[in-house]
Amino acid sequence: MTSSSKAQSKSSFASFGLDKNLTRALSDMGFTEPRPIQAKGIPAVMLGRDVLGLAATGTGKTAAFALPILEHLLKNKGRGGNGPRALIVAPTRELVVQIHAEIELLAKYTNVRAMTVFGGVGAGPQIRELRKSPDILVACPGRLLDLANGGSAKLGSVEMLVLDEADHMLDMGFLPDVRRIVKLVPRRRQNLLFSATMPKEILRLTENLLLNPVTVELDHSKPADTIEHALYPVDQPRKFTLLKHILAGDDFHSAIVFLRTKHRAKRLAQDLVKAGHRAIALQGNMSQGARQRAMEGFRNGAYDVLVATDIAARGIDVANVSHVINFDLPGTPDAYTHRIGRTGRSEQSGKACTFVTRDDMSGVKAIERKIKMTIPRVKVRDMMSGGREAALQGRRQIALSRGTPNVYQSERPASSRRERPSKSPSKNFPKGPPGRLAPGNENSAPKKSSGMRFGGSGAGHSSGGRTSEHRTDDSGNSFGAGVDRGPSRRRGGGPRRGRGR
Repeated sequence: MTSSSKAQSKSSFASFGLDKNLTRALSDMGFTEPRPIQAKGIPAVMLGRDVLGLAATGTGKTAAFALPILEHLLKNKGRGGNGPRALIVAPTRELVVQIHAEIELLAKYTNVRAMTVFGGVGAGPQIRELRKSPDILVACPGRLLDLANGGSAKLGSVEMLVLDEADHMLDMGFLPDVRRIVKLVPRRRQNLLFSATMPKEILRLTENLLLNPVTVELDHSKPADTIEHALYPVDQPRKFTLLKHILAGDDFHSAIVFLRTKHRAKRLAQDLVKAGHRAIALQGNMSQGARQRAMEGFRNGAYDVLVATDIAARGIDVANVSHVINFDLPGTPDAYTHRIGRTGRSEQSGKACTFVTRDDMSGVKAIERKIKMTIPRVKVRDMMSGGREAALQGRRQIALSRGTPNVYQSERPASSRRERPSKSPSKNFPKGPPGRLAPGNENSAPKKSSGMRFGGSGAGHSSGGRTSEHRTDDSGNSFGAGVDRGPSRRRGGGPRRGRGR
């Protein structure tokens, strides 16, 4: 063997000595070289060691534990019993389905059988499938405990236990259920725990669960380098307009839009459909069948926008998602990491766009500390109030003078003050040479900033109806440049009306 072939061997899945049926399946899937967590984790698992895997979502964790599990089941006969030999516990139904699908692809040339257990659907079919003694069981904690307590799920033959997305199970309150499950499996077993973050509660769980573990740690506090981050300063009422602006970009292919509440997610999806997008909501009030249809439609391209709550922030592996858009700022820095992990997966590029209002700045700073970077600010004109209000009022005056409805009323901030035309020159409008705007039309002229400093120079103060972007990496200047008083504040950037008349 030449030196070049040796080097190639060490960087390929063939170097692990996997069963030929597994390498054949990997070849069908187009996988030739392992990703970092796989290269570090697979050998340790194959040696029978307990493993603690710390890595951001979308780094290939599923194959890091699925391949050695399959290898173990193919090379070693079971110890008897009629229950699963490998148990994988995950926090959400979507993640359970995704893990099972990947195992099915990897095991398609073997006789290893896997099944899923989760709530939201009838338990009857799951009970009948459990009677067939599957080799691998992928389950959500709640339904698994229900079936185990009823005697349908027998866990006495488990040889390998995997806890995936352990920190998310903590967030969802599943940690007590996980501890009950651990008591139901044999003490002599191999344990694998994977998590994107390591809060104190998960650290205590690892100390009680793992025996002398091998720690496989990537930079789990920093998102993938393939993700381009951006903050968009915007007033709350203008978020939908900003969303349409981003989705109209040439670089848009598909997007996941995150909101805090399921009711607003449903309404936003409906509004996007009315605006001409192929959008679908994914939220907790939907039945399991509806959630699966939504995910399948998004995967196969029937929908190009998935509007979701944080239920979809973890474990949803959809190829070629070009944008993750935080319509609402995530509640925690960890939630930010998990949300944006839906793009930039498998070393592909993606964009993470976060809409921020004035009230979100403390949360932004916490996120930047967590991911150890300053997120660039992108300013889109007409997205912020302030100096823009003067131009808006002038447009209202024109609309009223033509006898047309005041179509801009819905854009008017609630805090703005009604300006009535005055018969005498306004104090705020300096006297000028003859030919200037008449005193009664002073609302059409530029007005001084009210003192609110947010959004940067040119951040949403154009009256020309156009949108433009400006990006800066300087966080010190992003939110303090004040109001643009340049020519762009006048329609078309031309001279003032009435001059020289």
